[in-house]
Amino acid sequence: MSERLVIIPTYNEQENIRSIVEHVLGLLPAFHILVVDDNSKDGTADTVKALMSEHPGRVHILQRAGKLGLGTAYIAGFKWALEKGYGFIFEMDADFSHNPDDLVRLYDACATGGADMSVGSRYVKGGGVSDWSWDRVMLSYCASLYVRAILWLGVRDTTAGFVCYQRHVLEALPLDGIQFIGYAFQIEMKYRVRLAGFRIAEVPITFKDREKGTSKMNSSIFKEAIVGVLRMRLSIPRP
Repeated sequence: MSERLVIIPTYNEQENIRSIVEHVLGLLPAFHILVVDDNSKDGTADTVKALMSEHPGRVHILQRAGKLGLGTAYIAGFKWALEKGYGFIFEMDADFSHNPDDLVRLYDACATGGADMSVGSRYVKGGGVSDWSWDRVMLSYCASLYVRAILWLGVRDTTAGFVCYQRHVLEALPLDGIQFIGYAFQIEMKYRVRLAGFRIAEVPITFKDREKGTSKMNSSIFKEAIVGVLRMRLSIPRP
């Protein structure tokens, strides 16, 4: 059994899911995949089940009753991964905004580089974004500056969702106590990892816009992040 599991949350990703899964399965070292699907209406789960038959033991699915939030999808995936004994657990989007090839670099940062958690970062030397307007770049960068100023995270790409955890990190976190389920989920996880004393490494990546399907981003997600950062600072005790 592989010690590496990539968790991919999906909602209506039929146009992308086969390509992303097959790309990840072609990498070395070998990765397994867990798709957490929130009752997609476009046949995403059916495609994943076909891939399970084509790649027995390497592709798995958790089907949920509806759109329950990104954070809860990952928490469900983390618990599944820990139960199955995986040593390195990854978060990745289904839409190729994260380059699957970078999974290997995230893994190396933890497996041989001494990190407990590695983050695919747009805002360290060598990282960047592709196909974004200047105002979107500024919004994202300023959001990360805001988070860093409030939480003193020491991580430049605070909202990044391309991540590798070593299992001992997830075992140490109160997964049932995670407060946020949307955009702020990624911030809270890094904050709790940092407060627990674990080492976080940032690996430069280039983030790109999805080419197929519909973005899940909306104004309420940003609002949760802005308000949520203040709530985190006040409600999560520092050691």
